[in-house]
Amino acid sequence: MSLTRRTLIAISLASAVAAFPASGFADAKKVVIAYQTDALPSSVAIANGEFAKATGYDIDFRKFNSGAEIFAAIASGDVQIGEVGSSPFAAATSRGLDVKAFYLSSSSGDDEALIVRNGSGIEKPSDLKGKKLAAAPVSTDHYQLLSVLKQENIAEKDAQVFAIPQPEIVAAWSRGDLDAAFVWDPALTELKKNGKVLLTSKQVADRGAPTFSAWVATSKFAKEDPEFLKTFAGVINKYSESFEKDKAAWSENSDNAKALAKLLGGTPANQASELKNLSLPSVADQGTDKWLAGGDNSGAAKVLKATAQFLKDQGKITDVLPSYAAFVTSEYLPKAVQ
Repeated sequence: MSLTRRTLIAISLASAVAAFPASGFADAKKVVIAYQTDALPSSVAIANGEFAKATGYDIDFRKFNSGAEIFAAIASGDVQIGEVGSSPFAAATSRGLDVKAFYLSSSSGDDEALIVRNGSGIEKPSDLKGKKLAAAPVSTDHYQLLSVLKQENIAEKDAQVFAIPQPEIVAAWSRGDLDAAFVWDPALTELKKNGKVLLTSKQVADRGAPTFSAWVATSKFAKEDPEFLKTFAGVINKYSESFEKDKAAWSENSDNAKALAKLLGGTPANQASELKNLSLPSVADQGTDKWLAGGDNSGAAKVLKATAQFLKDQGKITDVLPSYAAFVTSEYLPKAVQ
């Protein structure tokens, strides 16, 4: 069964579930939140329980391997909030999923990259023709990998592109089955052991394919408990500002790095190194049309529409919406910014 079909089935199931009465999330004071394996300063608040303490909610945090998996879980009704990339975000909303991005966790940086295997013969992007390539399905990495091929005038049929989850990419890489892969950590660190960076996500963005990752909530949850999202965003911002202002607190010997390693795997040194590759949009910028404010003029809405158009051109989705402004909002940013 393809990812597209699974997602459509999940959306249908979610519609069926919505037909039955249920108590609101705000009444139950429980919420299921999905996160991924990439290192973020705010993940420390998952590890130490600060999100639950600040919001007063019983939070069930669940780890996923990709944004596409998270959106399938959101569509099925199992998850209400998740951290996702702009490519699966564009795909899911184009198919009718009603969610809102309320805080950007990162933008195109060096924390995602196209790694080429040592001895593969790939020295420049044009050398990707005819090679075996991989990325997680409908991820920002998948989008950027296909964008690089398009930029180099390489048809997808002229390269072997495998859309597989990151754990499978690492396994295929260890068998020697792949020449290159676009990945994030922990796969990024693993592939670097016998490979090198050809292009970072930031470099691909500069070439014309920008991406971002964001915390999204179902519109139903956002309507029922806006104060939860404001408090949640405030905690994220607290840790992001700490990372930007106090580098010593995020060194490989820090409690923060140790907490991330315990939650996400790897070593504290790995986590500290991964954090250095992040590009974190400031909350001040997020509150302007550079990112979340401004409706159709918002940067996030523009990225979503451009990504959706690319995915349609590649045959990954069937429709591009006239506007993606309804899926991004600055309403829940920390109050001091509004």
